[in-house]
Amino acid sequence: MGQGKGSAIAITLLLCLFLIQSEMAQARVYTVGDAKGWTFNVNSWTKGKIFRAGDVLVFKYPPKAHNVAVLKNKVAYNLCLKPRGSKVYQTGRDKIKLVKGYNYFICSFPGHCNAGMKIAIKAL
Repeated sequence: MGQGKGSAIAITLLLCLFLIQSEMAQARVYTVGDAKGWTFNVNSWTKGKIFRAGDVLVFKYPPKAHNVAVLKNKVAYNLCLKPRGSKVYQTGRDKIKLVKGYNYFICSFPGHCNAGMKIAIKAL
């Protein structure tokens, strides 16, 4: 009886590992704006793409010219406001993992968001 129980636990653990590995293998990496990178009027870049929680967005841009601010809500996104405490990336090669639900990103340099440097992505 002890050996059978051990086998059942081993099989259960293997199945769990398989599911975790399978989910990780499905995560995709997207370069925002494709060859153009993170720039103005990039919001149409999301059209036709299906994003999932765990997918990674890569933001490529000149670090002294732009940044990426992660916003927590649609109001801040629509108004192009970066609330205090918002995470801001500035390396020029930022990798950000999507969470389930809406993910909002803007460039917080003055005038950039209002000029179209922002994207909203819904991850399934």
